[in-house]
Amino acid sequence: MKLIFATNNQHKVDEIRAVLAEGLEIVTLKEAGIDIDIPEPFHTLEENASAKAKTIYEMTATNCFSEDTGLEVVSLNGEPGVKSARYAGDNRSFDANIEKLLINLADKIDRTAQFRTVISLIIDGKETQFEGICKGKIIENRKGGQGFGYDPVFIPEGSTKTFAEMDTKEKGIFSHRRIATDKLVAFLNKL
Repeated sequence: MKLIFATNNQHKVDEIRAVLAEGLEIVTLKEAGIDIDIPEPFHTLEENASAKAKTIYEMTATNCFSEDTGLEVVSLNGEPGVKSARYAGDNRSFDANIEKLLINLADKIDRTAQFRTVISLIIDGKETQFEGICKGKIIENRKGGQGFGYDPVFIPEGSTKTFAEMDTKEKGIFSHRRIATDKLVAFLNKL
């Protein structure tokens, strides 16, 4: 089965391709010849994931999926949440986003957080969503050089390493994106 993955983020593509079952072919927007940046104007991950998948399905009439992921920090009332990629502004700077997060957490004792991914799959015009959650905590200083986004400051429950200290395979053991992708694959296997 071939699915278009409605994203321009190569890091996300790599993570999902690393855990997909054989027989599933993932085509990126670039590989499909689609050069657009799909807006994420909504207030929930579910709405943004749905909008991105529907945009690509309407353009291509090809089965597709999208995802939206947010880092939700308890003591910041769920921030940065749906604004995770643009937390420090529209330029999508990983470093600036982390810096703003650490400044906002400077006087907080509770540093618990979770990454939450919502995947929206459209097969033959019918939409189904899958959620993956990875609980953990935000540390005070960056560690590691792997991954992307908030990975250098997030330690998942059950580990002593940040996501940025893990290779793709090790990160996949804990990953929110992996949990959601496993649900997606299980669903596709039933079709």
